[in-house]
Amino acid sequence: MAWWTAFLLGLVGSLHCLGMCGPLALALPAARRQGADFVAGRILYNGGRILTYGVLGVLFGLIGQSLVLAGLQQWLSILAGLFILGYLLLRRRPAFAVTGAGWVARAVGRLKTSLGGLLKHRSKRALFGIGLLNGLLPCGLVYVALAAAAATGSAGGGLEYMVWFGIGTTPLMLGVSMAGKAVQGSLHRHFQRLVPVALAAMAVLFLLRGMSLGIPYVSPDLHAGPDAAACH
Repeated sequence: MAWWTAFLLGLVGSLHCLGMCGPLALALPAARRQGADFVAGRILYNGGRILTYGVLGVLFGLIGQSLVLAGLQQWLSILAGLFILGYLLLRRRPAFAVTGAGWVARAVGRLKTSLGGLLKHRSKRALFGIGLLNGLLPCGLVYVALAAAAATGSAGGGLEYMVWFGIGTTPLMLGVSMAGKAVQGSLHRHFQRLVPVALAAMAVLFLLRGMSLGIPYVSPDLHAGPDAAACH
């Protein structure tokens, strides 16, 4: 998938991510609410998030690469599309959330404890660390982006996809952390309607790509060699 799909997913999806990451962005420590140090700290926080997304992109890209080498490139794209559709249909159901008992809940609990500890410090290192850990918080939109990263079929493609996804989330997250206030409720609800539209469009693109219909850029022939199958 092209880098712009990752950027748009991050940009539109950040409206959804404000529910979890918004309060964290508002709670970022700062000695002063203005000045170069304040801006640098917020940029470091977002840089930490993007770095974590990039590392996750490499890992999922490698998973996708192993499936491509096994001759499953077409199915990989179709599965990514089906995953996005599944998330779109089930995202409001509690059963779909990554919560509950077990090692996942314990890991998330430790992650939140570590975040709480870092929030007590005002150093730039702490802000960067908060961003790094923030990128690991359970988030359905990140799962969707990782499915897309795996569908790129390479570590480099996964890295590129997740970095652009992180860049797409930055304008809104940076704006909230800089302004020190949440997006107005009615405005948030209005623009959040774009999220399911963007997800549905992405799912259709992945499904079409997996069908290998021979349509340039949209559904290239995945059996015609790497030059014809390239989408990014």
